[in-house]
Amino acid sequence: MIKTWFITGAGRGIGAEIAQAALAAGDNVIATGRNVDQLSALYASHGDRVLCVALDVSKELEAAAAVEVAAARFGRIDVLVNNAGYGQLGLFEEVSSVDIERQFQTNVFGLMHVTRAVLPLMRKQRGGHILNLASIGGFMGFEASSIYCAAKFAVEGFSESLALEVARFGIQVTVVEPGFFRTDFLDKSSVRQGGGKVADYDLDASQPRADYESYSGKQPGDPVKLGRAIVRVVSMAEPPLHFLAGSDALNYATEVFDRRRAEIAVHAPLSVTTDIDA
Repeated sequence: MIKTWFITGAGRGIGAEIAQAALAAGDNVIATGRNVDQLSALYASHGDRVLCVALDVSKELEAAAAVEVAAARFGRIDVLVNNAGYGQLGLFEEVSSVDIERQFQTNVFGLMHVTRAVLPLMRKQRGGHILNLASIGGFMGFEASSIYCAAKFAVEGFSESLALEVARFGIQVTVVEPGFFRTDFLDKSSVRQGGGKVADYDLDASQPRADYESYSGKQPGDPVKLGRAIVRVVSMAEPPLHFLAGSDALNYATEVFDRRRAEIAVHAPLSVTTDIDA
């Protein structure tokens, strides 16, 4: 069966490669992004199989309107890929409350706006697959990434709980946890840095930023291959709730969860003392 994909942030990076992979598989794509002219140029060769729609996910009314246009064109949405977002880096105390709210407005609330708009259609269809792009920063912390990680942790919690709520309608949820992929995510044109300065951090605050900047263009992940992997996940009869993308993601997850299991074991005797009948 030909599927119809609704992909946010489809103008570049991982979103664009997922869209190209879906098209290569013979499916239809609603490609959304803030710059519809850029989208139209990118997907011009695919004709009627692609519908390009302007969408700023941080605006709930735009999300509802985009889904309405998509449904009118294709009649259904089989796969929703919540990919739109950006990285807010910087030490917590040096990131303003305005920048924190903007990060959550796009990476968390924007994802929820689009999901809320799509779910009535998927419930009516009694089927669909929602893929939420989180990150390795959704299950572990990184220095100078506290706000970005907080947003991605929120995506993880939302996705796990949503999966329980919508399973009764035949709707599946997968939270995608990419490692570092060779996109412009770490490029100065994409990532945002905190603008404040706290003197106590001056001696070492610049090191994480320098590390991220030096890693840009050297990431091990191939976004083209990730797009193909996402198509494979969607084709599975029983897709995973969590999908780790990249060998670095696998290594990080193994280290983090092994450390967590060890910590649980060490403190288990104290943990059980908090029960009423302990």
